[in-house]
Amino acid sequence: MLTRSVFQDFQRLACNILDVVVIREEVIQLVVVSMLAGGHLLLRDLPGVGKTLLAKSMASSIDGTFKRIQCTPDLLPTDITGSSIFRQGEGRFEFVPGPIFANIVLADEVNRASPRTQSALLEAMAEGQVTVDGRSYRLPVPFWVVATQNEVDGYGTFPLPQAQQDRFMMALSIGYPSTKEQITILELGEGDDPTVAPVLSAEHIEEAQAEVRHIEVARPIKEYIANILVATRQSPHVSLGASPRAGVQLQRAAQALAALRGCSFVLPTDIQHLTTHVLAHRIVPSASSGLGADMVIKEILRDVPVPA
Repeated sequence: MLTRSVFQDFQRLACNILDVVVIREEVIQLVVVSMLAGGHLLLRDLPGVGKTLLAKSMASSIDGTFKRIQCTPDLLPTDITGSSIFRQGEGRFEFVPGPIFANIVLADEVNRASPRTQSALLEAMAEGQVTVDGRSYRLPVPFWVVATQNEVDGYGTFPLPQAQQDRFMMALSIGYPSTKEQITILELGEGDDPTVAPVLSAEHIEEAQAEVRHIEVARPIKEYIANILVATRQSPHVSLGASPRAGVQLQRAAQALAALRGCSFVLPTDIQHLTTHVLAHRIVPSASSGLGADMVIKEILRDVPVPA
């Protein structure tokens, strides 16, 4: 049963972010859903729209640790995970943690890192741990990766492989602000850099994530998710369909969205609202289809029967 605090506290979290980050309420809701569901987030967007500020504000709001990794072609895996150094005076090796050891990690322009370095994120994102010199180290809890991918200036970038993209629960775009929002940004820029006071704790996030897993997902809703996944694999417009992991992540995201609505069960509308954000970056449209991933998902949602 959903407690009142999960609904109220995460509404407060969203409002706290919107005080300093000028983005659409729908986007911040999806960002909060990603965190509450325990899924990592990929922001595909233009430079300068507030991606870094958004991640830092989320970390400050939960009183958690924040680290930023600027991805470049010469970045090494150990620059992310950390490495062991030899303490000559003590005659022993000591592990020095890298920036991956934080509650919220921003991997900025992740597609500029080499495939070898990109792969260093895989174990951390999937298992909540890193392995260095044969020894595994647990990462802080909660652990949330926000990666950004620059949609312009593709020179010197390495496309994210599907295995990497499949680790992200959602892919979102913030987009350019409206005229009114741009004016608000200019007004905020007149003073000192905005500060964000914590409204929740990292321990509270961990407890809420566990509680959200108990949001009811009825059998017809599970069948609806399964039918959508099968449709992506059978569609003539798709050369690579959504993985089973995608279905698990869609269900968890829907549970989190239901919690933000103050509801203790998932509705078909929750699935419909999230499907494009959860699945579009995981499928590969066929070259002959002439359709983008978003359009393919919309067609699938139109054709798959909705449970009554």
